[in-house]
Amino acid sequence: MSFLLHCRHRRGFAVLALCLAWTGMTFAQERPDAGGSVGPWNLEELYRAPSMRWESQDGPIHSLIYTGEKHQGRDTEVFAFYASPATLGEVKNSHETKETQKFPGVVLIHGGGGTAFAEWVWLWAKRGYAAIAMDLAGCRPIDPVYDDHGVPVPNQASRANTRMRLPNGGPAQGHPEKFNSIGGDVSDDWPYHAAASVIRAHSLLRSIPEVQADRTAATGISWGGYTTCLVASLDDRFRAAVPVYGCGFLFEGESVQKPSIDQLGERRQAWIDAYDPSRLLSRCRVPILFVNGTNDVHYPLDSYQKSFDVVPGEKHMRIEVNMPHSHPAGWAPQEIGRFIDAYCRDGQPLPAPGELSLADGQVRLAYTSAVPLKSAALHYTTETGLRSERAWKTVAAKINADKVLAPQPPPEANTWFLTLTDEQDGMTSTTIQFQP
Repeated sequence: MSFLLHCRHRRGFAVLALCLAWTGMTFAQERPDAGGSVGPWNLEELYRAPSMRWESQDGPIHSLIYTGEKHQGRDTEVFAFYASPATLGEVKNSHETKETQKFPGVVLIHGGGGTAFAEWVWLWAKRGYAAIAMDLAGCRPIDPVYDDHGVPVPNQASRANTRMRLPNGGPAQGHPEKFNSIGGDVSDDWPYHAAASVIRAHSLLRSIPEVQADRTAATGISWGGYTTCLVASLDDRFRAAVPVYGCGFLFEGESVQKPSIDQLGERRQAWIDAYDPSRLLSRCRVPILFVNGTNDVHYPLDSYQKSFDVVPGEKHMRIEVNMPHSHPAGWAPQEIGRFIDAYCRDGQPLPAPGELSLADGQVRLAYTSAVPLKSAALHYTTETGLRSERAWKTVAAKINADKVLAPQPPPEANTWFLTLTDEQDGMTSTTIQFQP
């Protein structure tokens, strides 16, 4: 049996020698310290902390408003929640004071139909981070709701009727704003605003005295994962990035976004060149962990693997069989925190798959792991049709000191990969293998 083996995992950073095709600039020219702009984004401006005001600093989760990009010639504002161990009243060391406490930071990017989630910043503050989560639809959610124990109620802002439109909000997050506005003033384009608002939130986060400005990360879910791909490629001040579900190559294959892109007609290529992450990920220098499921209908494995492949720098992957698609499911994997901890808190890294090969009826996978492995597995599907509807089979693999051995997938298998799980339950994956 012959399979296409395209495991291109890289550790460390690669040097880009090619320019981005859609801008015609060299890599050096695209760096914010060398030119200031990439595509429609003025990074020199976005790297400055925006003006802001606190809406509320009562309770453990604070609310704020900061300046966004212009929309149709008018100024805009962006709402965000903020929390940290200090706002939660948790001081790790008794000798620390409010003036000396410093926390790593994380920017949290919601998905389609979402908003700033109070419980999300709470979760990260409990992890020891200063966390900011902004609304990317020109709205603000209800004030945080807590249970009798002072813990944020889950899914409190999941419904649209729990939000209200900001008087000076930017574009909404529907398909017309995401796709149909392309070709006119960029200030009408949701992807432009989304990436800019996230980078502004990052600049604001870095300016807060209790935040360790050189230890920040970003993670986003679904459309937030899409946006994470953009900002990780634009803003190299992040130490780590974790896009969940979201990826590029949305104009290909089974992506549910493809029909909206195809309907743009003569403007189709303009949207791809400006806003598909495939055009920006080739400049990503931030260590990145791609998290997705085998059957995700929004971001299929083909597009996901292609997005991974174009990243020249350090990259990792976590593919889960039948991972559900939602905001809570998207922020649940503990590997997200583990990965960011490794870069922002000197934590132990996740297992790292190495070279993958087939020999003597076995799959052989080299690996390194700071924490001993407790299990490994081969996952494959023999079914055809829509990827979101295919059933997967899992076979246990054998762990040796420096490699994993698994049975060779059957001849009818068309897609497969291996996973490694360490004794702290941290799971990572090889790249996805497709039959030629």
